[in-house]
Amino acid sequence: MKKVTLLTIGLCLGLSLTFSQTFTLTSKSVGGQATSKQESNTFGCDGENLSPQLSWINAPEGTKSFAVTMYDPDAPTGSGWWHWVVFDIPGNVTGLAEGAGNILKNLAPEGCVQSITDMGQPGYMGPCPPQGSSYHRYIITVYALKTPKLGLDSKASPAMVGYNLSQNLIEKASLIFYYKK
Repeated sequence: MKKVTLLTIGLCLGLSLTFSQTFTLTSKSVGGQATSKQESNTFGCDGENLSPQLSWINAPEGTKSFAVTMYDPDAPTGSGWWHWVVFDIPGNVTGLAEGAGNILKNLAPEGCVQSITDMGQPGYMGPCPPQGSSYHRYIITVYALKTPKLGLDSKASPAMVGYNLSQNLIEKASLIFYYKK
């Protein structure tokens, strides 16, 4: 009986250590649901349009930079909606401050680029699903990249950034939150 118990404890500790070493994205300012703090202040929404605080741990070996995107696959466009695209985040950075998506506040790490969203301008655009629609999913993803720079500027489309992310990806981690008006 003691051998089985010790084996079980050892297995659980080993699994715990394995899972604790995975590339992980978390947020202190958004959980399972967005609030009016994250909600957009466009398209009839009157939120604060404040990008959430993000933190990541256990970046894979060889990471030279990071990128962060926020995507709504439920937007009624036929192709979803890109709400935030940030790249060239230095490889020694482990998160973004709340509000870093407002390019006028200069809260994002030095050297990173916030390119245009589907709104046609750079920076964060919070959730604003159409009135009466069901809950929309907002997927925030951090990408660990094998290059220090993507070679793009703030006019790069989300599709162009996405292509370059896929060409330079080491690993990625995501979190999802929901919002409905």
